[in-house]
Amino acid sequence: MSLMDMLYVILVAAIIIFWLVAIDRSILVVSFKDGHLVRSKGHFPPTFKHNLIDIAQHEPFSGEIKVYQQRTGAKLAFSKQVPKKIQQRIRNVFPHQGFTRQSSTLKKGR
Repeated sequence: MSLMDMLYVILVAAIIIFWLVAIDRSILVVSFKDGHLVRSKGHFPPTFKHNLIDIAQHEPFSGEIKVYQQRTGAKLAFSKQVPKKIQQRIRNVFPHQGFTRQSSTLKKGR
């Protein structure tokens, strides 16, 4: 194996590591502006969407909510603009079962 081949292997490994670490891989992104749903991308369970819109109508806020899939389950992440009080209300209505891998594979197998 020549020096150039080893450099190519190291370069490819560095790119793969960068992709795994640096790329934002959320399964749901929801953006609000002044209490209105502006943008959503990803799997958005209908009841969760309804509850988020209801919360935003009662207490308007701006910001972004992201959902990440982890081994232990789904994780919520909020932008700094979302007040702590609103974050807790959203956590209370978050459907943890709606974001599990097992439930989605069971539905496909039926």
